[in-house]
Amino acid sequence: MGLGAGSFIVLLLIFGSPSEKDLRMENSRLQAQYHILSSRLDESLQVMKGLQQRDDNLYRVMMQADPVADALRTPSYNKTNRYEDLMELPSAKLVVNTTQKMDLLERQLYIQSKSFDEVLALCKKHDEMLECIPAIQPVSNKDLKQTASGYGTRIDPIYKTVKFHSGMDFSANVGTPVYATGNGVVRKAGWEGLYGNCIQIDHGFGYVTRYAHLSKIDVRVGQKVVRGETIGKVGTTGKSTGPHLHYEVMVKGQIVNPVNYYFMDLNADDYDRMVEIAANHGKVFD
Repeated sequence: MGLGAGSFIVLLLIFGSPSEKDLRMENSRLQAQYHILSSRLDESLQVMKGLQQRDDNLYRVMMQADPVADALRTPSYNKTNRYEDLMELPSAKLVVNTTQKMDLLERQLYIQSKSFDEVLALCKKHDEMLECIPAIQPVSNKDLKQTASGYGTRIDPIYKTVKFHSGMDFSANVGTPVYATGNGVVRKAGWEGLYGNCIQIDHGFGYVTRYAHLSKIDVRVGQKVVRGETIGKVGTTGKSTGPHLHYEVMVKGQIVNPVNYYFMDLNADDYDRMVEIAANHGKVFD
């Protein structure tokens, strides 16, 4: 009996009890699952890295937005004991490493979701901006024959001195419809010194347009207008030598050449023709 008991004890010490054997097998399976999970997390993090690169270098570049800061995409648990309890587990290094990868992926998914929400909002705002930017001619001018004096220095028709012309003139009969060149809100509508009857539209995003020498104003201050809507009629009020529309475009307070803001009306050949016609060689009206 003693020999048998001793042999049994020796066998237990060498091979372990059935329950211990089951525990070892279970532990082995858990380690294998952790290795598989760790490998899959590595693959997921690589996919996330590709999404982040496209987000920073494509989507945000298109929307003129800054890339997401790296610090936001990386969880910082260095000063916490977040993984302390895991250090007591078998295969602690594997468990902690896998858990850290899971935390990293979770953080990056959250930040990426927020980033895509921001990009979507920027896309919607971008569409709105495209609707508001001046993009058509303020009078019907498909054949470009109404193009008169352009932007830049030229001889003033009244003072006979060299002066800067801050917009473009379009020759047209009194009563010809004048159109809003982009969506916006009317900020001024009335007499404005040398401009005569004048309308100013604030298009937002830093864009403002001015329509001068009108014979009639068909909008009021505060009214919302859309691109192509009739806002007044061509006239010859204020400092003017004949019926025409004086049109200006301002960007962030700076007067710019309106010829660059007809891209919905002109193809490349028409643009070149208008630039040639408007190069201060046409008839000057104001």
